[in-house]
Order: sequence, then structure tokens, then C-alpha cells
Amino acid sequence: MKIVKLCREGSCCPVVKVTDTQVEIGEKDNTCVLTTEQWEILKEKILKNEL
Repeated sequence: MKIVKLCREGSCCPVVKVTDTQVEIGEKDNTCVLTTEQWEILKEKILKNEL
């Protein structure tokens, strides 16, 4: 599992947890779970500036 924190000092601290089967984005009880296929689509759209 790979975990990346998305924090700035004095702010909330959501994380991205990447496993072999899913990607979880959020913090505490406020999370979104994507399949690896959905994650790849999201990354592609961000890299193409569609989002």
C-alpha cells in the first residue's frame, strides 16, 4: 500500500491510499473509493486538463 498525505500546514489532511485493487481518497469518515480502473481514468483526465 502507498499512502500520500495532501496536507498544508494549518489545514485538513486528506490522504490517498493506493493498493493493488483500489484507491481511497479522503479523510476519516469522508472518503471516496475508486477501483484501479476508475483511478487510471481520473489520472488520465487530470493529465489531459479535462478536470
